[in-house]
Amino acid sequence: MGTFFNEILTWLTSLGYVGVALGLMIEIIPSEIVLAYGGYMVSTGTIGFVGAVIAGVIGGTLAQCFIYWIGLYGGRPFLTKYGKYLFIHEHHIATAERWFDRYGTGVVFTARFIPVVRHAISIPAGIAKMPFLKFVLLTGLAAIPWSILFIYLGMQLGTKWDHIQSVAHAYTTPIMAIAIVLIVLYFVIKKIRTNRKRTI
Repeated sequence: MGTFFNEILTWLTSLGYVGVALGLMIEIIPSEIVLAYGGYMVSTGTIGFVGAVIAGVIGGTLAQCFIYWIGLYGGRPFLTKYGKYLFIHEHHIATAERWFDRYGTGVVFTARFIPVVRHAISIPAGIAKMPFLKFVLLTGLAAIPWSILFIYLGMQLGTKWDHIQSVAHAYTTPIMAIAIVLIVLYFVIKKIRTNRKRTI
């Protein structure tokens, strides 16, 4: 990472649990790096593992709530124009919309483990006015294993926490594959139930 981002990360994490949550909320630095550094802090005894995971879940969930609200109140035109400032581009929005339209609200959980649609899936959820409590529940549940994984890896890497992206690849690839399989199964089950209702 550049010096600028290192300084921001150091400042945020100097705030302890609050800093970890804030780092995930503002999303200037990828969540994987923030969580990995949080794991490094756990390894030094600065913060505790459970507290770091809780901070990660809260921060990650709130970050997606903001994007959900932008989709809900601003709609696609707003996001098309200003989404780049949130590091969400047109192809992210288009892909997320296709996934949401095809698989429904259940995709909000599994899509969190898949690149490209991971952050953008909150946009069509907001535009479609998905029930907020359901959105928060699915988003929060997905944030739990994600936070645990990267905080744990950060602990194991210690001072080499900045190597997280290359190390995490061995874990995120099978997780992504499982998530895609679950999405397909969800879609198939949903299709079967719909067809049964039509025949009744």
